[in-house]
Amino acid sequence: MPVPLHGANAILTGGSLGLGPRFARALAERGVNLVLAARSADKLQAVAGELAGLGVRVVPLAADLTREADRARLAAEAEAALGPIDLLINNAGVEINSRFARKTAAEIDQIITTNVIAPMQLTRLVLPGMLARRRGHIVNLASLAGKLGTPFGSVYGASKAAVLAWSWALRVELEGTGVSVSTLSPGFVTETGLFAYHRTAAHPLLGVSTPADVVRGLLRAVEQAPVEVVVAARPFWLFQALNVFSPGLVMWLNQLTGVRAFLQRIYDKEQP
Repeated sequence: MPVPLHGANAILTGGSLGLGPRFARALAERGVNLVLAARSADKLQAVAGELAGLGVRVVPLAADLTREADRARLAAEAEAALGPIDLLINNAGVEINSRFARKTAAEIDQIITTNVIAPMQLTRLVLPGMLARRRGHIVNLASLAGKLGTPFGSVYGASKAAVLAWSWALRVELEGTGVSVSTLSPGFVTETGLFAYHRTAAHPLLGVSTPADVVRGLLRAVEQAPVEVVVAARPFWLFQALNVFSPGLVMWLNQLTGVRAFLQRIYDKEQP
């Protein structure tokens, strides 16, 4: 069931960049006390400073979530700073795209550890307190890449598919405990992420959403506690629906419509 937001205590990972600061502001404006976690102490301090005056406590905690000791410290210090944690938003993630044959072992480990292991392990640390209080909500940032694998993004897509499967199973497992799990699955987003990084527009058939769209999706996830909130433009919905019934057809359409070639131009810097 949803957790009332005003006065709730939350951990938000990935709070220093991308959608993180936008998520933080939206939550703070609704009365949520926040622990913001990311690796960069300076950037976290800047975000915390921007939220000053909103009438909530905002605590920046620098942590490398790929490290077990940092995850344990974050969970302990968050509760010491705010009190019992009502809301955990596993937003931190990394996207390193290229053709799979050129992926290094370190890159694969980084993607899987950041996107899958870290949120699982941080949830494992926070969950017992939620269960004891019979109150809590966990929101895991997934992606439509986890439902519709994009070429040259296979490892990232696999990591988000894992987040979706884990989140859905955990939600069923926790039924009746007072603790719930939601996933937030954006598609391609303007102003941040890969298109901002590469300074290019999305392919028309991929479609894009705005950061404001994703923030609204997050607020729906924390206020209503649905199983999943999908934030995507209409063209992507078509690809996703077709993929359920005929992945081979979607692969063919990727070729026919130029989506594969478009993604290759962005991701694959050493094209054959």
